[in-house]
Amino acid sequence: MKYTLAVLVENRPGVLTHISGLISRRAYNIESITASYTEEADTTRITIEVEVDDEIQLEQVVNQLSKLIDVIKIINLTYIDSIHRDLALIKVKASPDTRSDIVDIVEIFRAKIVDVNRETMVIELTGEESKIDALCEVLMDYGIIEIARTGKIALSRGPIAAKDM
Repeated sequence: MKYTLAVLVENRPGVLTHISGLISRRAYNIESITASYTEEADTTRITIEVEVDDEIQLEQVVNQLSKLIDVIKIINLTYIDSIHRDLALIKVKASPDTRSDIVDIVEIFRAKIVDVNRETMVIELTGEESKIDALCEVLMDYGIIEIARTGKIALSRGPIAAKDM
């Protein structure tokens, strides 16, 4: 099963490497990992989607991460009411004959066209992983040249910040 963890860490070089290394050394698969600074300059938020077999293995991951000096807090967002999003940029072949069809598809998915040239279009889509997968599936008929995806980011709903949970 996939679990989403929000890990608040000290904003220092090498912390992301330590965290990803710890998880991979335990032979657990990281499905997605994103990291960026937060509202506090000295804190980084790392969102990890990790696949483990059961809650016991998840607890092992969390316990191991908690032992790292730079880890401030770990929040399991899997069962908390939260918002999950991915971002994708998709470069697709777009001839003059197919361009209007692609524009229609982009509108249906509420995506944006961020670049157009004579042979290609670049589409930006933010949403749940399944929405991005669905758009990619439809665009395969036109010829996807390249895809870049950010991985999952997540925030809990409501007024409480992760650091206060």
